[in-house]
Amino acid sequence: MLKQMRQHAKYFYVLFVIVILSFVLWGVGTVDKSEKGDIVAEVGKYKITSQDYWQAYDRIFKAYREVYKEKFDEEMQNKLKLKENVLSSLITNKVLLTAARENGVTVSDEELNEAIKNEPAFMKNGAFDSEVYQNRLRLSRLTPEAYESEKKQELIVEKMTRLIALSANVPENLPDTGSTDEQAAKALKDAAISSEKMKTVKAYVKGLEKEMKIKVYADRIS
Repeated sequence: MLKQMRQHAKYFYVLFVIVILSFVLWGVGTVDKSEKGDIVAEVGKYKITSQDYWQAYDRIFKAYREVYKEKFDEEMQNKLKLKENVLSSLITNKVLLTAARENGVTVSDEELNEAIKNEPAFMKNGAFDSEVYQNRLRLSRLTPEAYESEKKQELIVEKMTRLIALSANVPENLPDTGSTDEQAAKALKDAAISSEKMKTVKAYVKGLEKEMKIKVYADRIS
């Protein structure tokens, strides 16, 4: 029983992280440079291209497959509405980016440098390594300027998301999990708090979407 609870808490947390990542990590999109047929959604001045979409889809697909292994079949993908939710998350990213700019939420060069230096993918022997950084970007066909521009916008969206989450009405007394395992109980309570924060973020985004000019071309990813 305790083992099942730990696994449940672990999977709940992993899937929650996937949702968060889908909000803030899947690229910044383009403003005005794509051909019309290559655009799958428009959010204000931002355009989401098919390349943006399929890169995000591939990452989220792999994340779910890592959790569910062979159970992550076509039936589960359909139940999760994977394609629709990936596009929705990309739209959310652009909505939050727009909101951040309108509210003056920024990221300093110091914050950007700190985030890059603490990125595990750029570390060697536990510390940031400039050569590893350059090689990683080269393999991804990115210049440091392009990567740092995207990273800065990612951090802006992440900061905006945290600010919205602070307004969440989290109950002081959460329901008892019924577990005598403190670690499992804490994980489940943390997940419940995270869920409340996510609801607040989603409600905020929905409100903004009603005020923004958003066009979706779902047929282009079918």
